[in-house]
Amino acid sequence: MSEERITIAIPYHGGRAYLERALDSALTQSVPPAAIVVSDDSDDADESARLAARLSDAGVRHVRADPGHGMGANWNRCLDLAQTELVTLLHADDELLPDYCMQMQAAAAAAPRAAAVFCGATIIGANGAPRFSFADYVKKWLTPPGEGPILLAGESGLRLLLRGNFVMCPTLCWRRSVLAQRRFAPGLRQVQDLELMCRLLLEGESLVGARFVAYAYRRHETSATALQSESLLRFEEERALYEAVAKTARARGWLAAAKTAEARRIIRLHLLFRMGLDLVKLHPGRIPAKLRLLSKERETPQRRGGKS
Repeated sequence: MSEERITIAIPYHGGRAYLERALDSALTQSVPPAAIVVSDDSDDADESARLAARLSDAGVRHVRADPGHGMGANWNRCLDLAQTELVTLLHADDELLPDYCMQMQAAAAAAPRAAAVFCGATIIGANGAPRFSFADYVKKWLTPPGEGPILLAGESGLRLLLRGNFVMCPTLCWRRSVLAQRRFAPGLRQVQDLELMCRLLLEGESLVGARFVAYAYRRHETSATALQSESLLRFEEERALYEAVAKTARARGWLAAAKTAEARRIIRLHLLFRMGLDLVKLHPGRIPAKLRLLSKERETPQRRGGKS
């Protein structure tokens, strides 16, 4: 089977300096992408439009998206803008490693029935230098061991994903014919990627992971992930999602996956980790809100009025 080329679609909401690095990483791929498109829903798109215009000869296209519709809506627009079978949503503050397109095209060709393929990521800081991240270190231990591709399918795949989401969302290369009309839930702001992956598995689709590292994920204090973790929005959305998935899984008899979702151990561990950071960074005033949320996570299904 010949390898299909990838569209790199960038949902952009701000941060021109990071966007420039992201575009440069897409333009310097060892195997060029089929297209590069920036879907811009920022309040002021003039700067990014000028940047894209300077790179138009290299194939960069800038599309203005309606601001105020949220992250999920812009991610969906990126999927819709792609005219190729394969599309990757490169986050505007991240970077592709030089062989991302080459390696992911090969991975997609080897898994033609998968809704998406994904790979590993290295962690960088605001300045682009490598950065240690305890959360991402833990994810490596949650990744299924072995040497071959990681197959997420059926109840076992859902259970692995719920145990601790080890899939780095922006590394996913989506196959549009399998994805069909399914899209990210636009009302979510933090767990839209996990929600879509769980929904796909519940609907009989599969995801396949490659064990190579081809993506650079930027951890910085002004990212949406960092801000929404500190505001606790992330945890509230995760809790609601796990409860919804547990209900659906239990209804179809996927009891092991339902129990994993109901336990929500990874959410509790993450809250404890964030409280530890608060102590280290001398922010004790941030701990009580996390403690209140943690107390909710410790409730059993019986105490919440749910099934055992």
